[in-house]
Amino acid sequence: MGRVKTLPVKRDTREIFEKFGDRITRDYVKNKEFLNSIAEIRSNKIRNIIAGYLTRLAKFKEM
Repeated sequence: MGRVKTLPVKRDTREIFEKFGDRITRDYVKNKEFLNSIAEIRSNKIRNIIAGYLTRLAKFKEM
């Protein structure tokens, strides 16, 4: 079973995906670096969760 993501994390991730969907890839590390360049996220844990969710959305988008 996977982790449950909180509503603010999902909302922020979907916002980022709508704005920058063409620049989001299926590579987690690249998405993490991309997040560092566009947003100031103080918590590494939250940044990693958002990057992982972006990666998941990118994979579903390609289906």
